Amino acid sequence: MDDLAARLRFCPQVGRIWLDDNRMILLHTHALGALRNELIETIGVQGARALLTRMGYASGAQDAELAVKVRHGRDFFDFFTVGPQLHMIEGIVTVQPVRVESDVNTGRFYGEFIWHDSCEDEVHIASHGIGSDPACWMQIGYASGYTSVFMGRPMLFRELECRSMGHAACRIVGKPVAEWSDAEEDIRYLQPHAFANRSNQGPIVVNTVAAPIPTPETAEGSRSPVKDLVGASAGFNIVCHMLEKVSRTNATVLLLGESGVGKEMFAQTLHRISPRVDAPFIAVNCAAIPEHLIESELFGVEKGAYTGAVASRPGRFERANTGTLFLDEIGTLSLAAQGKLLRALQEGEIERVGDQRSRKVDVRIVAATNVDLRRGVADGSFREDLFYRLNVFPVQIPPLRDRRADIPLLLNHFLGYFCRRHGKTHTGFTQRAITSLYSYNWPGNVRELENMVERGVILAPENGAIDLCHLFTSGERFDTAVLGMDQDGHLNPVSEETPQPASSSPEQLVQTVLQSRIPLDQLEEFLLRGAVEQAGGNISEAARLLGISRAQLAYRLKKN
Repeated sequence: MDDLAARLRFCPQVGRIWLDDNRMILLHTHALGALRNELIETIGVQGARALLTRMGYASGAQDAELAVKVRHGRDFFDFFTVGPQLHMIEGIVTVQPVRVESDVNTGRFYGEFIWHDSCEDEVHIASHGIGSDPACWMQIGYASGYTSVFMGRPMLFRELECRSMGHAACRIVGKPVAEWSDAEEDIRYLQPHAFANRSNQGPIVVNTVAAPIPTPETAEGSRSPVKDLVGASAGFNIVCHMLEKVSRTNATVLLLGESGVGKEMFAQTLHRISPRVDAPFIAVNCAAIPEHLIESELFGVEKGAYTGAVASRPGRFERANTGTLFLDEIGTLSLAAQGKLLRALQEGEIERVGDQRSRKVDVRIVAATNVDLRRGVADGSFREDLFYRLNVFPVQIPPLRDRRADIPLLLNHFLGYFCRRHGKTHTGFTQRAITSLYSYNWPGNVRELENMVERGVILAPENGAIDLCHLFTSGERFDTAVLGMDQDGHLNPVSEETPQPASSSPEQLVQTVLQSRIPLDQLEEFLLRGAVEQAGGNISEAARLLGISRAQLAYRLKKN
């Protein structure tokens, strides 16, 4: 575990602990026990189990990203066991692998482990004694989250034996969700909101094996995947919680977030879980309507109001009456259009272009923008009174790069959808492709992931796995650490530079250099240039780092 332990750093002077670049904390087991007890007493055993399972899932997903960073390119067992080893380093449990089998290309996985001396068992038994149900809720969530991210598809672990049930140790088994006949029993602990990962989408996500090309009778099941909420990350669940809180009210909702995070999807979901579900949901892209048509599009027009108005027609407000009106790209409206919209929101009535009377409308407004409206208010491009009228219940949707735990669920969801849509069959994604997808920064968010998976489904060979070359085909730039070339010219995954353990001796360093087979003159050049870069171009400082004089360094640099 030296490569992992070297990434654990303590800085008591500033009160921080880091594991790689993630801040950590030390927690008393008694405090953990007190937390579990209070959760059980306040929200019940099932609620406490669900909350702690999701907490573990988020932790496991985070550690899976570290595994890719530290050991990608090693054999599967060394690569995968980063998770169990981190679980041990973090003081949770001692892990004994029993059986681990995997084929990332086909999505096949079976893992069986023995847990010794679980801290969760310890605190649970101290308070509740021996019972009939397993108690390692966080640890099961961790194993499921870690393996789901690692394999790029939903995985589920179960605790078949537990010390809290009287066994000598805990035994867990993990398989793909689809291979558990009764997975719903456990999955419900990972999805706190009934409207997300809906059962009519399949168990969390659809299968990766293609179904027949949809017929008109099954068209409803093949609707755009952006209409379905899929996710399990903490950021995703927070947004779902906010929607659930506001759904039973008539409050105006302002959805904030980068382009492609799924603002319209969340708006549709809000409408679907609100009392207005049987009324219309009308969406307007404010950026797509020309300035001279915005009033007629929103409020309607009377016959003869202007040249070309050959018939009276209702606007979007009237069409959405008793339902929900979704105003996308609200920040692109002109100041004149903002003033007209403000009156409609304040008075609850609209007036068609060319009409002499006002019409009352009962509309729930959901607005969305990917720009900073407060900055628009400050620079005069957005009306302050309209901003405060819209900003009643703001909901910030995090970008995909901040909720990477959702990627395996989304991958599986989109893969199944596009396999059905295009009549193809694919086994899944290669490990190299999964690593690249986690290394990518996702400037286009979920929309970009959706498009990339569809591209992969089209390009990949039938009955094969989707590889890196099928996904990144249009100039996307991902982490250069994903691929590298060795001395023999082979492309291999490489990780960021791993700090050497503090216990590394000069002899070990020499062995590492010799094993790399780098020529001496090339090694000297790398060392010289590296010292200069680390010193920020300061030759004197670089010379001090190397333990030579400035003149010696200048001479060697000139020679190389």
